[in-house]
Amino acid sequence: MDKHAISDYSQRMPSQQLARVRSFNRMVTEAIGALDQRFLGRDRPLGAARLLWEIGSDDVEIRSLRRRLGLDSGYCSRLLRSLERDGLVSVTADQADGRVRRVRLTDAGQVERAELDRRSDDQAQALLDPLLPADRARLVGAMADVERLLARARTSITEEPADSADVARCFAAYFGELDARFEAGFDVRRSNRADVADLKPPAGFVLLARIARDPVGCGAGRLHADGVAELKRMWVARRSRGLGLGGRILTELERRAAARGATVARLETNHSLTEAIAMYRRAGYREVKAFNDEPYADHWFEKRL
Repeated sequence: MDKHAISDYSQRMPSQQLARVRSFNRMVTEAIGALDQRFLGRDRPLGAARLLWEIGSDDVEIRSLRRRLGLDSGYCSRLLRSLERDGLVSVTADQADGRVRRVRLTDAGQVERAELDRRSDDQAQALLDPLLPADRARLVGAMADVERLLARARTSITEEPADSADVARCFAAYFGELDARFEAGFDVRRSNRADVADLKPPAGFVLLARIARDPVGCGAGRLHADGVAELKRMWVARRSRGLGLGGRILTELERRAAARGATVARLETNHSLTEAIAMYRRAGYREVKAFNDEPYADHWFEKRL
């Protein structure tokens, strides 16, 4: 970004707000010990400790881990090598695809992760101890608000190729949730067809929501010649709910469908998805008679765009 772009951007933000954000960042990095090369009194900095904690109890794809944390490939590799040298992680090739690398904690890594958990709790306790109960509640509540708002600020919604790996993962998670929530389960083979080809331009499009680089939601639009946009596969990961992301995906689906000439948005859903039904009604959708034979639907909605 050139200096003129930086200047133009800064003019849109009051200097007091920028100063407050920077002051907050300095306070937080100092309070949590982010500048200490021996984070929480261990022999590694915060980046390596966080990576160790994020790996968790199961093996995980390194590319997925890197994307979730927003880490540069080279930096992530260096952190993993340091953890390998310490005997805390094991990196192997995926059995199904040798090009994909996976990492898991060793026994020593599991012990170290548990110790990091214990020390992190102690650090949080030390931060809260000096405060009166009312101030503790205020601080914890403010932290929850900041966490939600930062997640919103780091969220992007963009079009994604319908056949991308991230879209496939989100769709699979969506189908899995339907299977768990529908009374009789869900089998995508019985549902009305919406193949990848149906969701590629000009027939349709897919949106993906990300927090940083981590895919956390999706939605799709299938376009028909009569000006109808059929909205499908709207889903938000459980860990990212409560941020208003579902409504943002729905609004963006409508906007992009209208830009492609759609005058009506239609969707169907199941009574088990009570939160989705409430969202559609808040967004101005009205319930109409069934306009298709989707076997899993018992509610049909429509909205003029």
